Amino acid sequence: MELHESAEDYLEAILMIREEKGYVRSVEVAEHLGVSKPSVSVAMKKLRDNGYLEPEDGAGLVLTEEGMAVASRIYERHRVLSRYLMMLGVDAETARADACKMEHDLSEQSYHAIKARVLAEDK
Repeated sequence: MELHESAEDYLEAILMIREEKGYVRSVEVAEHLGVSKPSVSVAMKKLRDNGYLEPEDGAGLVLTEEGMAVASRIYERHRVLSRYLMMLGVDAETARADACKMEHDLSEQSYHAIKARVLAEDK
């Protein structure tokens, strides 16, 4: 199933919040993405129905293996693109915001070229 950009953003947000706090509730996702709690509820239902989130059991929002794969891919792209933009002299806040816009649309070829440059620079 092909995911829309907004679904990828939700999955990435869940991963980022879990890494930061150890758990994820819908309210944190809403705050992170700047959307309403009802919007998050609708999105979480769709993600659960499509196999990207585990059924809720009181442990908060938990990604399935498939959900984790998508979230990890998008989050890696975000970190690499943010780092690349900062290497070019863009301030961190702008770099992160711009990376959010770029991470979904950049071709694999361009992304891999940027990633190679970032990894070479970090050595």
